[in-house]
Amino acid sequence: MAARSTEGLHELSAGLHRLAGVEAMGGLLDAQMAALAAVRAAIPQLEKVAEAVAAALAGGGKLAYAGAGSSGLMALADCLELPGTFGIAPERTPVLFAGGAAALLHMTGAVEDDPALAARDFAAAGLRVGDAMICVSASGSTPYAMEVARAARAAGVTVAGIANVARSALLELADIPVLLDTGPEVVAGSTRLGAGTAQKVALNLISVRMGILLGHVHDGFMVNVTADNAKLRDRAARIICALAGVGMTDAQAALAVSGGAVKLAVLVAQGRSAVEAAADLKRSAGHLAPHLK
Repeated sequence: MAARSTEGLHELSAGLHRLAGVEAMGGLLDAQMAALAAVRAAIPQLEKVAEAVAAALAGGGKLAYAGAGSSGLMALADCLELPGTFGIAPERTPVLFAGGAAALLHMTGAVEDDPALAARDFAAAGLRVGDAMICVSASGSTPYAMEVARAARAAGVTVAGIANVARSALLELADIPVLLDTGPEVVAGSTRLGAGTAQKVALNLISVRMGILLGHVHDGFMVNVTADNAKLRDRAARIICALAGVGMTDAQAALAVSGGAVKLAVLVAQGRSAVEAAADLKRSAGHLAPHLK
């Protein structure tokens, strides 16, 4: 059971089935919180990943995510949030998930062992030099994840590998290896627990830092969101009020002129035309800070 650190027995495992509910759940929570310590140790590598994926997107390339099982779900969750949070078009952020949409309803283990499936998924993603990929595997040896990573490297794609086992194959292969050394799980081998929690937080850090580097976050505001529903229009108007120093009526008017694009609307609210605002943002590579009064 201890061939991989994630397969070992956690110190809280013994007698787990005999504990009262509150005590058992408290131990599970303690183990989850302890797993997060591994993320802090990985921050220097996570920053390298954020810089690489931001550079790929800034250069007109794609950011792909890949994984299987629980690790794939963590990758998928982060990927799906990018359009709504940072305004990045979905076609620029493909996700390669073992088994595809069908596996989201009925997850099976066999698909993660299929390198031919991984090769087909990689080919369909259309990745090439200048693109980046975040590949996630708790064990660092999942066949699907490994085949995708190998294909990406061969195509000249920058590969960031996130794994929870030291010296694992994915970490050896990746251009930017990220070890989240979370150790054994309270339920041995169930890496949806500590390993998955650490992966989720690590991916959050990467994507938010990426958004900052791209100029899509300013003073904690989502300034690249496109307001296409009532909730987002209200949020966007309040962002404009805060950053441009105008009232709600002026903010809403600026949003109408900008077609719902918050960065443009902020500058329009400060007195620019939409054309001038667009030109200013192009000169600053999409960053608002140089133009705010």
